[in-house]
Amino acid sequence: MHGLVNRSIQCFVRDTYGLDLWGEVAAAIGIEPEGFEALFSYDDELTERMIATISERLHKPEAMVLEDVGTYLISNREAEAVRRLLRFGGDTFSELLNSLDDLPDRARLAVPDLEIPQLEVADGEDGILTLSVTGHPGFACVLLGVLRALADDYGALVLMDLEESGADRSIILIRIFDSDFSEGRAFSLANPSGASGRDGR
Repeated sequence: MHGLVNRSIQCFVRDTYGLDLWGEVAAAIGIEPEGFEALFSYDDELTERMIATISERLHKPEAMVLEDVGTYLISNREAEAVRRLLRFGGDTFSELLNSLDDLPDRARLAVPDLEIPQLEVADGEDGILTLSVTGHPGFACVLLGVLRALADDYGALVLMDLEESGADRSIILIRIFDSDFSEGRAFSLANPSGASGRDGR
């Protein structure tokens, strides 16, 4: 697993639940409290043990923990680079969804050895979009949290659900009720700090 992934999970635990909990997790999986290096690679089994340990300590299902990680990546100011990478995909939430097919390539421009599962968006019945995620099922849970946070970020009223999660393919169902439900969070490509109002996106 890419160290950037592990480091993101570490930062989520530290920033959300505090250093003490992260210290417990680090000790349980046999690493130093300083944790992971973002540019290193680690055995997938270590990542899985970390997620399982966090789940156990928080008394939450692993899928819920991973979804919370996704929300953190968009809502936390320390992860602004992730938000900017995704917001670059469009001025509206619908445009963002239609750009997800290109996300793995865009991510590799920033981090060449970062592997992101294949994503494919398709129109379904009754106005429901289907987002197919081919790869580790845990990524679909993270992506669900990312997209829910981004819907709020854009000010869109959206219903999303993870329909199925198999060994290597998951489906996220997405229904957009109102693309301009609320003002949303300020964003500007030219200004990382953003600008006020809807026009600042």
